[in-house]
Amino acid sequence: MSTNQMEKSKLETATLGGGCFWCTEAVYKKLNGVKEVVPGYSGGHTKDPSYQEVCTGNTGHAEVIRITFHPDEISFEKILEVFFAMHDPTTLNRQGNDIGTQYRSVIFFHSEEQKRIAGQIIRSLETEKIYSDPVVTEVAPFEVFYSAEDYHHNYFERNKNQSYCRFVIAPKVEKFRKIFLTTP
Repeated sequence: MSTNQMEKSKLETATLGGGCFWCTEAVYKKLNGVKEVVPGYSGGHTKDPSYQEVCTGNTGHAEVIRITFHPDEISFEKILEVFFAMHDPTTLNRQGNDIGTQYRSVIFFHSEEQKRIAGQIIRSLETEKIYSDPVVTEVAPFEVFYSAEDYHHNYFERNKNQSYCRFVIAPKVEKFRKIFLTTP
């Protein structure tokens, strides 16, 4: 086995929906141990949907990101810690002004271990009353991922002056930097 194949065999995948995938992609691309972040669609019944189809809310798909990470550098627990800090897991089918099932809070688990960890973290958030409202994050088995159209990839980096990027994504990236990228 080549070094490249060995490296790939050690990688794991997480598929998360926390509202708009432009926001979540921008945050996770900055995490050490994350090798790749791809925006796309998952959790629905329409095969290979387009962005326009997903936006109707009729496909059943959520806007998600597929995160490829090295578990020796970042744990699935840490990935979920960022996930729960960077979106509101208490609003059903909504993140800010983005409304619809395509913006739902969801963890598509790739293994029983990921399912266990997700459940444990959600129970902990509830027990510790981190949020004033109940966590409504869906935890479901991963089935299929459809990559979003090319213009969605690296959206924030390529469109920093666009108003949505300046007023919605940039504050989330700044919050992420303050919480997760500062040294003690």
